[in-house]
Amino acid sequence: MLQQQIAGFHVGGKTALDWYGVRHYVLLRPTLRLYGWATARLPNWFGQHFPGEYHRKRLFTEEPEQMPGVGPFENRDGAPLVSRPERALLELLDEVGVRQSLQEAREIAEGTHSLRAELLMDLLKRCTSVKTVRLCLRLGREFSLPWVGKLDEAVLPKGSARPWISKSSDGLLVLKP
Repeated sequence: MLQQQIAGFHVGGKTALDWYGVRHYVLLRPTLRLYGWATARLPNWFGQHFPGEYHRKRLFTEEPEQMPGVGPFENRDGAPLVSRPERALLELLDEVGVRQSLQEAREIAEGTHSLRAELLMDLLKRCTSVKTVRLCLRLGREFSLPWVGKLDEAVLPKGSARPWISKSSDGLLVLKP
């Protein structure tokens, strides 16, 4: 129902990774991470049954009818739209320094050995966040993840030659191109 009301509505980020078994901590009552393109509020009934956070986000250049890396969970009819692990990782990394700690993101990223490099490459080329692209590449190299060597970094949107710097409660994050 919410998918018809909110353009681009889907389950993503840390929740999607958790649903696909990519997690570091097991939470007793996790918060659903929900994304869409429009400003919206979750209905009260939804929040009473499913603790969640909705965030308006346009992390990729795409159309709502064709969102790469999003599909019905486990390809079941009528299942909610969920980010595939490749997209969910980028959504998680985009939240670092805002709603997501760098330490937990690093721990989760360390378990992403089986990501599909072709889909990740397509998503990274469409990504509108220099921080997200640089952080993905940095963590991939840091943990020697198999997919990072299959990416063509020369065509990715990494911004200027200057470092990307951000200060958050985690400390100072410096991402070089």
